[in-house]
Amino acid sequence: MPRTLDPLLPEAEVDPDARPAIDWPTDPWDDADRTGSVERLRRQTRPIKWAVYAAIALFTVLTMIAGAVGWWYLQRINPPGEPGAIESFTVAEAETLETLAQRLEDDGFITDAGVFEWYVERNDGLEITPGYYKLRPDDHMGNVLAALRTPPGQTYTNVTFPEGFTIDQMGRRLETTVDRMSAADFSEAAADPSLVSLWEPPGGATTLEGLLFPDTYQVSNAESEGQIIDRMIGIMERVGNQEDIIPKSAALGRTPYETLIIASLIEREAGDFPEDRAKISRVIHNRLAVTAANPDDPFPLQIDAAVLYGRNQLGIDPDTPFDELRRTDSDWNTYSRPGLPTTPIANPGRASIEAALNPAPNPPPGDPVCAVLPEDQRAEDCFYFFYVKSDNDGRHEFAATFEAHLRNIDEARAAGVDGV
Repeated sequence: MPRTLDPLLPEAEVDPDARPAIDWPTDPWDDADRTGSVERLRRQTRPIKWAVYAAIALFTVLTMIAGAVGWWYLQRINPPGEPGAIESFTVAEAETLETLAQRLEDDGFITDAGVFEWYVERNDGLEITPGYYKLRPDDHMGNVLAALRTPPGQTYTNVTFPEGFTIDQMGRRLETTVDRMSAADFSEAAADPSLVSLWEPPGGATTLEGLLFPDTYQVSNAESEGQIIDRMIGIMERVGNQEDIIPKSAALGRTPYETLIIASLIEREAGDFPEDRAKISRVIHNRLAVTAANPDDPFPLQIDAAVLYGRNQLGIDPDTPFDELRRTDSDWNTYSRPGLPTTPIANPGRASIEAALNPAPNPPPGDPVCAVLPEDQRAEDCFYFFYVKSDNDGRHEFAATFEAHLRNIDEARAAGVDGV
């Protein structure tokens, strides 16, 4: 009887020749066709991986490029470091964004004209207005654009011209306060014959000296030197009308221009004491009256400030001794020539104009100024004819006679008063 395979017996005891063929069950994963299919899927994943890797690499490169471009752009928009000091920049007529951007780059206000054009176009554009602007070199383009969007007529600089300044002094003050303006251009504009004043003499004035009202002005970046002067003339005309310069000058036997000459003399001679201004005005009017009544024996004004103005107008060395200046004839030498100087010697303020139109009354008979006269002459012959500075604050001592005036001078010198 043949032996059967006993699954419980060790394999060594089974006769291999007698082992029957076994019909093993087939598992799904043993299918050769399916196995080959799986292998093909594994090979197809490799291109996908490479595509992902390439995409990541490209994204990284693009990110780096974008970062570099962004950094470069920000450097152009906002240059490193602090902006420079404020400077003037003029936008010309018929300016285009392209020409404006290029000039801004050439002048150092921006670093890149093309970037500025791009920046402007993407920030609501710019309405270009000719005029003068205040910009800072290497500033953020946003600040430059904001400054250029502010119309010049809305950008102001306050400039103060003190009472008693001459045209030359006004020009220098303007030059030091407003960078884009110069003293030379101011003087040139002041010589423009088209700029005239209501208070000029009938034949016209040779200069605008005395016709410009000194005050604090808001100078816009849209104005020129000539426009500023025109405004100053207009305000002087308005102040003159407010002070009734036409009727009051006529009552004093003067023209408005002569009144302004007198006001300029008062401005340069008087201090900050209103009562002294009115008395100096009376001295000037009194001497002019004597000269008019006695042309063969005139009473010259002998005002030092006028002589010094003539020195400056003639270009005489400032170190020239005053005694020599008094012997130098000029239109402003009130020692050698009777009457008023040819022109004002400064631009007077309202207080001096008021004093010129409203001179103080002469001293009453009981005033100490009249005590030097015989008693019977005090009522009719006591006039303010002389004055001298009596202290360093700017007060003056007045006299009716030359002898009294000399005593006042001696006392001032003894007290150490400057300039006596």
